[in-house]
Amino acid sequence: MLYLTHAECLEHREPDGHPEQAARLLAVERALAGMALDRREAPLAARDDVLRCHPEGYIARVERAMPAAGWAMLDGDTYLAPGSLRAALRAVGGVCAAVDAVLADEARRAFVACRPPGHHAETARAMGFCLFGSVAIGAKRALDHHGLSRVAVLDFDVHHGNGTQDLLWDEPRAMFVSSHQMPLYPGSGLASEVGAHGQILNLPLRSGSGGGAMRAAWQPALDRVAAFRPDLILISAGFDAHADDPLAGLEWETQDFAWLTGAICKLADTCCGGRVVSVLEGGYDLPALAASVAAHVDKLREE
Repeated sequence: MLYLTHAECLEHREPDGHPEQAARLLAVERALAGMALDRREAPLAARDDVLRCHPEGYIARVERAMPAAGWAMLDGDTYLAPGSLRAALRAVGGVCAAVDAVLADEARRAFVACRPPGHHAETARAMGFCLFGSVAIGAKRALDHHGLSRVAVLDFDVHHGNGTQDLLWDEPRAMFVSSHQMPLYPGSGLASEVGAHGQILNLPLRSGSGGGAMRAAWQPALDRVAAFRPDLILISAGFDAHADDPLAGLEWETQDFAWLTGAICKLADTCCGGRVVSVLEGGYDLPALAASVAAHVDKLREE
């Protein structure tokens, strides 16, 4: 199994106390240190790949906002440090490289552990710690560069993937499924939000509902994905639904992430040759993040 990351992703630095800290990536690395993985460095994304989802004016605006020292703010909780742009380009490049490798049959599965995360970044707006919509860009690369007919993006971060939804809203070749706590930031993700072609499925879950409610929501959702017949599945793998996470309250346990990962992999085996690219999103309690990522990657390898 393929594992992509890069040390430059540690250089996206936040003010002290910010939940999306470089220590998250170090915790992931420690959790995976003993696993037999094909480890590769995430490359810098080509500008043309970022342009698959974001206009030139927005990219230029992020570039102009980059500080020489300290921090700049793009919104109330999204900061830029001197190393942030290269980190974000590593995150996009890692997803694109993983898509390329999986579609070239170099591996059936890949996990991309980079930061900043991406699923809140809208077409021309940074928000929720996110600069560029990495997983949506990976989906568009699979469709437009590799010529796939259909892809599915499955998001189990505790927060709704509003950015991915925005970037794929008008894309009939991409199905997007998101489970998330509601009400919670960013406030989107109603079941009535179905996309321009009915290809978006939102699964809002109430606080405290636990793993049982998650499984009851995802099982029929995966049946919907199977009917869509994707050629590739991408995962926005956020681990902040864990019971120990400080930012939300869905009360999932580590084994719930393992169950959902296994269910997704079994689906992939039936519809797309087992091809899965998973991309790190949230997860802010470091021990819970480490345990959940280890269970997720172990299940990706096992399945």
